[in-house]
Amino acid sequence: MKIFVIGAGQVGTTIVQALHDDHDVTVIDLDPARLEPLAHRYDVSTIEGNGASRSVLAEAGVASADLLIACTSRDEANIVSAMISKAVAPMTTTIVRTTNPEYLEVWREGQLDVDFIVSSELETAHAVSSSIGVPAARQTDVFADGQVQLVEFDVEEGSSPSVVGVPVRSAAIPKDSKVAGIIRADSIILPGGDETIHAGDRIVVIGSPAAAQAWSELIAPGSGKVTDVVVFGAGRAGTAIAKMLLEQGIGVRMIEASRDRARIVAEGLPRARVFHSTGIEPDFLERERIGEAQVAIFAMRDDMKNHYAATLARVHGVSFTIAIVHDPPAIEVFEHAGIDVTINPRAVTAEEIVRFAHDPRTQQVSMLEGDRFEVLDITTRPGSEYVGKAFREMPIRGALIGAIVRDGTAIFPRGDDVLRAGDRAIIFTESKRVPEVERAL
Repeated sequence: MKIFVIGAGQVGTTIVQALHDDHDVTVIDLDPARLEPLAHRYDVSTIEGNGASRSVLAEAGVASADLLIACTSRDEANIVSAMISKAVAPMTTTIVRTTNPEYLEVWREGQLDVDFIVSSELETAHAVSSSIGVPAARQTDVFADGQVQLVEFDVEEGSSPSVVGVPVRSAAIPKDSKVAGIIRADSIILPGGDETIHAGDRIVVIGSPAAAQAWSELIAPGSGKVTDVVVFGAGRAGTAIAKMLLEQGIGVRMIEASRDRARIVAEGLPRARVFHSTGIEPDFLERERIGEAQVAIFAMRDDMKNHYAATLARVHGVSFTIAIVHDPPAIEVFEHAGIDVTINPRAVTAEEIVRFAHDPRTQQVSMLEGDRFEVLDITTRPGSEYVGKAFREMPIRGALIGAIVRDGTAIFPRGDDVLRAGDRAIIFTESKRVPEVERAL
């Protein structure tokens, strides 16, 4: 596939990392300092220029593109790039990244001539919502309209001995779930029945939402269901998160430093309690009993403010913290400080965009561990070598099927179950094996 990526920032770079091996990629950006590392590190073409210029796009050969991804930090430039591409090459698939929910609504109403719009705020809100649903999880994602859940856990001392320290075949694995992978140090294990989960491992589980909850309780006993959340920061990301949680029946309190913004959000989200405060005033935290919240989410625009506020909230008693981290190198700092979950908006946006470059049968992609591993939702073709085989007879080949979706219903297969053509398979594999897995299925 011939792919044009407009923008070589964090989103563009993540997309290039995921796609450069299997596609002909051209990257356009105004800043040569961003393009140079990509040209040296990856087998991609780079063009210094304005991706929203018709002449630049024409000279770059966008007329022959299969896919154009406009993912700069400027929403309007992204939309213009995509619309010019559509005018030059109507058959090119165009994807636009936006940080403004209003553009998403305009597109849904059919008023923008682009194929897909991916909202950073909405993707971030989905990531936060999934993490809250399984409090002990390091990362989560949902597939098949919520019927299948991917969950990544850090296994620590204190996890249930019914699943830790015993062979997988003897472990009390929750119904409708499978341990898809065990990440131990720098290696990945696709567990057979004799493999054992140890404290210090990181495990990837694929199962039903109920099974994900059960795993959460096994890995972190007492985590329970979340009903009370505090969101620090009422900007676009914080507001999108709060709105999604309120729709799920979760109680939300919001803290915003700007009086005007706090007033606007309070009017727009009447079911949320909105406070005008910096969120780092000990008297305020004590007076409003912020430490009693089950979860605190830090969605301010400044990573340093999020880091300090999250650390202070933990001091005041908040037991589970989620931080929106804008600078990827800072993620490790947050994790070392004890923040439970970190979410990078650019990474989750790139993850959603990347799926459009996979085999057309692939409906969803989730990337784990800095893109080392992927979970694919791919429809099995009639000629697949796996069709007609019982699951116990399937060769592993570096991939594991954790669930299938047949006629709209999720099935968590046992050894005697047989894969059929047209089944959607939810598969865990290393990123480098994705093309091989897609070909096999």
